[in-house]
Amino acid sequence: MAQEIEILLADDSPADVELTVRELRRHKLANHIHVAEDGQEALDFIFCRGPFKNRSFAQPPRVILLDLKMPKVDGIEVLRAIRSDERTRAIPVVILTSSREQRDVIDGYKLGVNAYIQKPVDFDEFRKVIEQIGMFWLVVNEAPPPGAFVGSDQTAP
Repeated sequence: MAQEIEILLADDSPADVELTVRELRRHKLANHIHVAEDGQEALDFIFCRGPFKNRSFAQPPRVILLDLKMPKVDGIEVLRAIRSDERTRAIPVVILTSSREQRDVIDGYKLGVNAYIQKPVDFDEFRKVIEQIGMFWLVVNEAPPPGAFVGSDQTAP
């Protein structure tokens, strides 16, 4: 049985979430997409805390699509937490944001983001970008095998 593809989409814009999910599903690129509406929910999902305490570290998301400007905890802080923990350090993270601030680009790459993509304003361009992201990260890219992460059988702190 094929491994279920899991994407964590952390974005507080309902319109962007709807379009992203629709495009990934339209191209049959994802079986399961979890949407986190703020940075705290993203962290809880990633680190199997709170309502996600029963989620297994052994099945990390294949890719995290991370907005930067989110409530509670911003995307840069989410990225910092992911990269500072051995159990999550290798999970591919793509910043997908409307931010045009050079500081965000620099901070993202300093913290080890795998890609920084500015959300296109044009509807058709946005759709194409989502398809390309999905094709690369879920079809072309070879993800680590399940359970390959350090401490994958451990619970979050």
